[in-house]
Amino acid sequence: MHNNPRTNASWRVLIIGSGFAGIGLAMQLRRRGEDDFLLLEKAGEVGGTWRDNGYPGAACDVPSHLYSFSFEPKHDWTRKFAPQAEIHAYILQCVEKYRLRPHIRCHSEVKSARFNEGRGIWQVELRGGELIEAQALVSACGQLNRPAYPALPGLQRFRGDAFHSARWRHDLDLSGKRVAVIGTGASAIQFVPQIQPKVAQLCLFQRSAAYVLAKPDRAYRAWEIALKQRWTLLQRVDRLLQYLHHEVRALAFIHFPWLMKLFRRSFVRHLQQQMPDEGKRAQLQPDYPMGCKRILISNDYFPALAQSNVEIVDSPIREVREQALVTADGREHPCDVLIYATGFTATEFLAPMQIFGLHGKSLQQAWQAGAEAYKGISVSGFPNLFLLYGPNTNLGHSSILYMLESQYAYVLGCLRALREQQLRYLDLRPEVQSRYNLRIQQTVQRSIWDQGCHSWYKTADGRHTNNWPGFTFSYRYMTRQPELADYDCVR
Repeated sequence: MHNNPRTNASWRVLIIGSGFAGIGLAMQLRRRGEDDFLLLEKAGEVGGTWRDNGYPGAACDVPSHLYSFSFEPKHDWTRKFAPQAEIHAYILQCVEKYRLRPHIRCHSEVKSARFNEGRGIWQVELRGGELIEAQALVSACGQLNRPAYPALPGLQRFRGDAFHSARWRHDLDLSGKRVAVIGTGASAIQFVPQIQPKVAQLCLFQRSAAYVLAKPDRAYRAWEIALKQRWTLLQRVDRLLQYLHHEVRALAFIHFPWLMKLFRRSFVRHLQQQMPDEGKRAQLQPDYPMGCKRILISNDYFPALAQSNVEIVDSPIREVREQALVTADGREHPCDVLIYATGFTATEFLAPMQIFGLHGKSLQQAWQAGAEAYKGISVSGFPNLFLLYGPNTNLGHSSILYMLESQYAYVLGCLRALREQQLRYLDLRPEVQSRYNLRIQQTVQRSIWDQGCHSWYKTADGRHTNNWPGFTFSYRYMTRQPELADYDCVR
């Protein structure tokens, strides 16, 4: 830590965020013997979404061996689908092994960043007023870091405790309480079964039902772990098989949406087996095509909802009172604790930071119609700025870590070009970006995500800003190295 809060420190690479994206890139820089980089983290510890989402039952819905870096395999995952604490521990393990601690500054939130054209550097201002300079700026903030809160009328009147699932109150005992849960997304289906046995009454407020499939999860046996530690090739094979198994699903999402009907059968079967109550079963039938929103996996969600202390409410919330929620049908639902399972502001990439590129143009202006970036990484008019897990790089069918590893190769290629050709900056050509984005938007319109539903994958006016409409191996091929002809290279 610097004593003087306004020290002008300067770095070759500045990374914002220390979740999987930022830590992985730092590991790659380390592997290349690069030391001139700094990670800024607004929280008190690294880990990103896996640090924040510590709610009961939090786990990954991508198999553990696929949801870890190929260049840093972990052979001793305890389960097929790793729980949150184990994933967070893996990130911390990576930090220690690659000796990244000296390169990480916690409690350092970025307020704004301005590109200085003359010097070819980014000037980054932190919340406390400190300035840091860097030749290259990498945003590793992810898509799921800012909780979204519903605007409910009368919320300030509520007397009980209210919190978001990504800001879980572990100090609060829910035993015997009347709990209202708003939202039925990926976090709700994980924590509802955990809290249901404790609470007196659970009201689940559902805007639209989710497609939930069985989760093929189990603990790894000791001999399986020992085998993978002894013969590391086995894990590589296992990972490859899991990768292929997941990749096949892209066919249904992107190319042949009718294939989803086959998956739908397994959903119907799963619901019928686990939900004996006919009334609740009707409430849990989604009214949109499968895959249009995120598909969820769980073995205990439906059984938890089948219990007598759970009520599914599908009438919209009209207002909040001191100790109750009132729905549009006029019913009052008493409640002591309110839990938001309302997800994140996923389409607002990089907000609330202010980013200014060439000629002082802000990223907000550039993205008025919705976020877009070339290959999800570069934005025209914002030289030497690289986004990890940027626009249109989210997946409905496989592991984001595979996408991140593709992006690392591309970003490292750009950094190498800056150094080897002694460039002041690389600025993406505007026509390259618009051509690319037009193609993305056209492809996505044939996909399942455009089959008539609202989801966090797109903006309010229907632009798809989040998902990658293709195979992950085609993305990997496309990002293996930067084509310098796509950029204005300024010496």
